[in-house]
Amino acid sequence: MMARKKIHFCFLIFFLSYGILIPTRCLANICLPKEHVALFVFGDSLFDVGNNNYINTTTDDQANYSPYGETFFNFPTGRFSDGRVIPDFVAEYAKLPLIQPYLFPGNQQYVNGINFASAGAGALVETHQGLVIDLKTQLTYFKNVKKILRQRYGNKETTTLLSKAVYLINIGVNDYFQENSSLYTHEKYVSMVVGNLTTVIKGIYDLGGRKFGILNQPPKGCFPFIKAFVNGTKSGSCIEEYSAPAKVHNIVLFEELEKLRKQIKGFKYSYFNFFDVSFEVINNPSKFGLKEGGVACCGSGPYKGYYSCGGKREVKDYDLCKNPSEYVFFDAVHPTESASRIISQFMWSGNLSISGPYNLKSLFEE
Repeated sequence: MMARKKIHFCFLIFFLSYGILIPTRCLANICLPKEHVALFVFGDSLFDVGNNNYINTTTDDQANYSPYGETFFNFPTGRFSDGRVIPDFVAEYAKLPLIQPYLFPGNQQYVNGINFASAGAGALVETHQGLVIDLKTQLTYFKNVKKILRQRYGNKETTTLLSKAVYLINIGVNDYFQENSSLYTHEKYVSMVVGNLTTVIKGIYDLGGRKFGILNQPPKGCFPFIKAFVNGTKSGSCIEEYSAPAKVHNIVLFEELEKLRKQIKGFKYSYFNFFDVSFEVINNPSKFGLKEGGVACCGSGPYKGYYSCGGKREVKDYDLCKNPSEYVFFDAVHPTESASRIISQFMWSGNLSISGPYNLKSLFEE
């Protein structure tokens, strides 16, 4: 008896409310638009949508308690925000559903992508080791996903799905929070961080990925967390010396991405200038429809920069603002849903000075 084919193609006609007919490709029992592009997410707390809910870690690296998630979801999801985070908006712009965390219990389909990001993670295995899912382990999880996809849909369709997909990566800030100048020069440390990141990018490429969205490092000296402990109650401006190391990382990262573009066939990337965009939003919030860029919505101490939001970390006391949508920062280091929306819009459709040589929109359309 002939085995039933895992894959079949059909062009079904779907009527949308405005009368457009859409050709659709079907994989097993799942039908997708012909030009379907998945989204795979790697990174840290800026992108984590709940993976750390399912690992043995500390509340420093979890956000599965109130008031996180209070606005959009009305309950804590594990996102370090009052609502949605950047990958949620990217998925929306790409006409995808919310991308689930990899460790979410239950049957995962993976055809829309999956999110491997883990709060506290770094490019270096040593960063918060044992408490997070480091970037190398996230790559291992992606290998598992490819294996499952091949089992379900066959090699040809998996190859097509992975080559069309976009791979969104944000990593590094936790590595630099843990940097020890007594062990390495900053230049050596940057080469280690960027080296590990490019190794993972190559690993994704070897598994079939071709299109990458990479964020550079933000101005850490503008975080309420840094200002609270360094500045105390002095001037609320950013502290340049804490932002300077990111500039070295960003230069090296761009150079390495250019090398990859020239060296490996079909490699395409969007390098998002997170440093300049976030600096502008933090220091000129009114230009973007926000009111407060220097003080967090949730926390305690100067600038609400003590990492106490939710009262489950070392410092228990915290205050919560009435309207997070007016703030850039929700807690001492993480953006509000409003700020994440603004940043993701620049990532999606920003010009070459912000997001190049491709923006995310053009990568999804490639």
